[in-house]
Amino acid sequence: MAKKPSSKSEFVLFDVVYEDGSQRSNRRVPRDVLGGPDGDEPAQAVLEAQDLAIAEQSGRPPIAIKSIRRSN
Repeated sequence: MAKKPSSKSEFVLFDVVYEDGSQRSNRRVPRDVLGGPDGDEPAQAVLEAQDLAIAEQSGRPPIAIKSIRRSN
């Protein structure tokens, strides 16, 4: 029997727009860092850390994040 999808997933998906105009969709942020008085603000720090790790592996400098919003 298939499991029903949980109404509370572990991650929240975000769309990220970068300073150079590029966009990445459905970037995953752990749900437990969100909410509280800061709302979605902590998501940007998580996404920046992910971008830094990717940049280090690729040998390219990270691109600054212009804006983030929750994916639909």
